[in-house]
Amino acid sequence: MTVAQAQGITPTIITRDQHVISRAQISDKALSVLYRLKNAGYGAYLVGGGVRDLSLGREPKDFDVATDATPDEVKALFRNCRLIGRRFRLAHVHWGPEIIEVATFRALTPDADAAADHVVEDGLVLRDNVYGTIEEDALRRDFTINALYYNIADFSVVDYADGMADLRAGRLRLIGDPAVRYREDPVRMLRAVRFAAKLGFTIDPGTADPIPRMADSLDDIPPARLFDEVLKLFMAGQGVETFESLRRHGLFRYLFPASDTALDDDEFGQHITFVARALESTDQRVNNDRPVTPAFLFAALLWPAILSQLPGARLKPGIDPELFEQSVTEALERQLRQVAIPKRFAMPMREIWALQPRFHSASEKKARRLFSHPRYRAAYDFLLLRREAGLVDPELADVWQRYTESSEDAPPPTPARRRRRGGRRRGPAPDAGDG
Repeated sequence: MTVAQAQGITPTIITRDQHVISRAQISDKALSVLYRLKNAGYGAYLVGGGVRDLSLGREPKDFDVATDATPDEVKALFRNCRLIGRRFRLAHVHWGPEIIEVATFRALTPDADAAADHVVEDGLVLRDNVYGTIEEDALRRDFTINALYYNIADFSVVDYADGMADLRAGRLRLIGDPAVRYREDPVRMLRAVRFAAKLGFTIDPGTADPIPRMADSLDDIPPARLFDEVLKLFMAGQGVETFESLRRHGLFRYLFPASDTALDDDEFGQHITFVARALESTDQRVNNDRPVTPAFLFAALLWPAILSQLPGARLKPGIDPELFEQSVTEALERQLRQVAIPKRFAMPMREIWALQPRFHSASEKKARRLFSHPRYRAAYDFLLLRREAGLVDPELADVWQRYTESSEDAPPPTPARRRRRGGRRRGPAPDAGDG
């Protein structure tokens, strides 16, 4: 679509009496940004997830603003503003811990003079700092439900892509040709799965159909960026639904290739059960506002890849330590080529794995030593998940459960400090987020 065609589109204006968004629901800081932009003569709109979530009766995670002011003009208005980003230049207005992101309207089709600020390689957008109109900006957004603009000037919602109708229908639909949009940024395929799971929406067939045949384009995404996307996918409280959808659309194999192969070869469904139980536990913690750690999540998602290299695809008593370590190393090396895992998570993840064979062969003395390990609680929860999936002798797990719930010793709060013996300690209910 050309610029002229975009500017010829007539939006649907949803007046204040026709929608449910109220200024009382919007952050005071976001309102301050909107009003200051408006009073300076610029267009000022709340856009994206904030408008979407408020329209659905949900509490937004954050509030983003779109404007015709350039980043430098925004910075001139706010002393507490910082400009960030090279691929997408953005203004961040800081109000203590709260940050309001302000984006300038992006152009739809940049002209030749803007070539240095708009770089595309093999359909993938590498840089995009060419500014345009609100009409162009709306059509540049990914999904129709994210292209709704709340206008602070008259409190209306401006809808350029029938996003409000899709909201009401519970439908997730890309703006434009899905194949082209996925080629511009393959991560949009992951976003489609994530938003559908988060909102309980269905993915429009036209949006879903190209995904399986274009999923391999995720190989072009830097592993560090995919790490961030994996956290968004699995640590938002809908991990089980997300996992099933990723598998259904052929995306999981491009995030966890070795694990995906192991799941395909899982004759009795034990590996899938294990991953599902781990994700259920993570979902429960997230939805109960309890902390979760990526180390445990990645340990669970990669466990099938490790087991697949062991005899009988099981961790059995008496396993050769070198064979087990080799399986861990090979699974992790393959994974890191696809999704980067920072060392601060990779190290505790490896510790969780390394403690699993010790559950199978611990004498009373070794059991006490194992129980004092700083990563014991996470490793123990991991063992219980293995029991639920039928991947470990239930009697062995039962012994450790009784020991954990009745032991007079407790893991030290820090390596330099130990609890005094004598007090009877009962462990909390098993879950999948500690450690």
